[in-house]
Amino acid sequence: MKNQKKNPIRWVPTTYFAMGLPFVMLSLVSPILFKDLGIPNEQVAFWTSLLILPWSLKPILSVVMELYGTKRLYIVLTELLSAIVFGLIVFSLPLPNFFTLSLALMGVVALSGSTHDIAGDGMYMEQLDADTQSLYSGWQGAFYNLAKVLANGGLIFLAGWLVNSQGMSVVASWQLILSLCALILGLVGLYHLYALPKDLKKQTEGSFSEKSKELWGIFAAFFEKKHIFYYLFFIFLYRFAEGLAMKIAPLFLKDSLEVGGLGLSNEQYGLVYGTAGTVAFIIGSIVAGYFVSRVGLKKALFLLACAFNIPFVVYLLFAYFQPTHLTTIAVGIVGEYFGYGFGFVGLTLFMMQQIAPGKYQMAHYAFANSLMNLGVMVPGMISGYLSTYLGYEHFFLLVMACTVPALIVTWRVPFTYENKK
Repeated sequence: MKNQKKNPIRWVPTTYFAMGLPFVMLSLVSPILFKDLGIPNEQVAFWTSLLILPWSLKPILSVVMELYGTKRLYIVLTELLSAIVFGLIVFSLPLPNFFTLSLALMGVVALSGSTHDIAGDGMYMEQLDADTQSLYSGWQGAFYNLAKVLANGGLIFLAGWLVNSQGMSVVASWQLILSLCALILGLVGLYHLYALPKDLKKQTEGSFSEKSKELWGIFAAFFEKKHIFYYLFFIFLYRFAEGLAMKIAPLFLKDSLEVGGLGLSNEQYGLVYGTAGTVAFIIGSIVAGYFVSRVGLKKALFLLACAFNIPFVVYLLFAYFQPTHLTTIAVGIVGEYFGYGFGFVGLTLFMMQQIAPGKYQMAHYAFANSLMNLGVMVPGMISGYLSTYLGYEHFFLLVMACTVPALIVTWRVPFTYENKK
């Protein structure tokens, strides 16, 4: 077939890089952007947490996408649209009401990025057989995380360097960063006009109402699964402490010592948190994969939950002792991120092996994933207010208290399907 001439190496890495970049920019980089521009922590945490909502709406968006357009078209259009909107954010930053305007534009990027994710995963599953999917799964993860290293590490480092070493204003430095992001996504979108294979399958026939009815049937079947409500409780609690900590930790690292933070510059933050931390996350994920394959998920799950939740104590220790030596801070962050990557594998595999199996495996995994994102978004939205009211020491003490229910529910979680190594 003509489509088989498109070697996956030509489009899989770039597709997943373009999948990761908007999400990382909105969820991880935008809090630093708004922090630098003087927005209070509670507003930063609330609104940047809300921005990830479209990633929880994938099941609904996928119904529309099944009826209209092609996966190839969606991938290219969303990349070009995100590039254009990032360019518009550049022009919004000097304006008096930049926060409102940039948030509205980021909401468009969020919808575009979520749509891109659905189309990209759909093309990956459609174009590649099971063996080839396994073969290129490493490229998926590597280039998605490369986007994280570039954005949360390199671009934030560059933003700080432009201000501190080149004398550029904070606004101008972030305008350049967002311009680079827009340029990268635009070039990838233009490249994909040529590199992406054509869709193999025609769009599903049927009206929107018929598809909605089908979606409702899949939705109902999801809640008929054995232990499903315990599983949803488990998903929500597993990442609850992370949901509280993930928006505040970067703001805490950047806040001055006088207000209880660690006073990291953007260069230090990008190097330690964005780059070294992400590399530690990747290594932790790989190690966890080998560990689970040896002992099986049932035996490994509680240890994975401990590795995921307990290392948040690093931020409590940081808040209490306020270390100023960068190496000490780096060791703590690398250790926390390694545990984060190691433990995250447990939740991902549990959703795949215990929640998704059945007639609607792909859809039910997407549902679980969407609910998982909501479980992170909700505590993230209130985390800014809690940290402001409690102060960093008591806030991170609360984070550690929230890990206890997660460990209890993990210890007791039932397995529906026979556990295999």
